[in-house]
Amino acid sequence: MSAPANQPYLTLASASPRRLELLARLGVTPNAVQPADIDETAHPGERARDYAKRMAREKCDAVTADGCVLAGDTVVAAGHRILPKAEDEQTARDCLSILSGRRHIVLSAIAVRSADGKLRERLSETLVRFKPLTNSEIDAYIVSGEWEGKAGGYAIQGAAEGLILRIDGSHSGVVGLPLYETRAMLKSAGFDIG
Repeated sequence: MSAPANQPYLTLASASPRRLELLARLGVTPNAVQPADIDETAHPGERARDYAKRMAREKCDAVTADGCVLAGDTVVAAGHRILPKAEDEQTARDCLSILSGRRHIVLSAIAVRSADGKLRERLSETLVRFKPLTNSEIDAYIVSGEWEGKAGGYAIQGAAEGLILRIDGSHSGVVGLPLYETRAMLKSAGFDIG
């Protein structure tokens, strides 16, 4: 597949359908999708912001491709604790119990490596506050299955949005790709985005 006229070749280093959908909102379609296979374990004592940035950078570095590479990572942190991606119901329940009635931060890091090898990085920080969740609300959300594979055990673009009292920052960043920052970085890498 070739890049559109006047657009650099772009590889998305992610298998996330949400990131593809968000890029489409900017009028950008990657020429290739090549998920990065890296170890996503946080280092002992690593701060959430540093972890998110490192993950995006390492995903970008792990992909060998012509043109530009775009990578992202989304991290949910409650206090100093990095919450895991929920791979099972118990993990999702634990995350939702931690987030119930309190605010947390969603960090969405992006990295763009342009064809000349220059690496650009940005970090979007969004504060999110859940209402106090009842056991029946957590049960209903677990049944939805929306939590599967999601950082912090929820997807804001689904039923969880009805449980959120307040969001201060980038909604698209919580979904998985902060569009304002992504647009700015792609423009600086040579993309013609209106």
